[in-house]
Amino acid sequence: MRIIVFFDLPVVKKKERKIYAQFRRFLLNDGYDMIQYSVYSRLCNGSDMTNKHLKRLNQSLPEKGSIRCLTITEKQYEDMKFLVGKPTAKERRVHTEQLSLF
Repeated sequence: MRIIVFFDLPVVKKKERKIYAQFRRFLLNDGYDMIQYSVYSRLCNGSDMTNKHLKRLNQSLPEKGSIRCLTITEKQYEDMKFLVGKPTAKERRVHTEQLSLF
């Protein structure tokens, strides 16, 4: 399973930029990888782990902005088409077969 988080947070004021940075730091510290700007993905081993990380995500949401979450299977994620650009080195290295090693 994969959790994909899409977000658009205000960054006009200094306090808003700080909140943006804190949320982004939470995602990175919780094991999410940046797919592209404001789109982060996390690989989960089953629905129990997915639910655990969704709860953690809900506890760390900022008050303002737009944040969306999509849960998909690894097969659906692998079927993603690149219209422009290529997968990052990190995307090429980590597969679900390797998840059981962690």
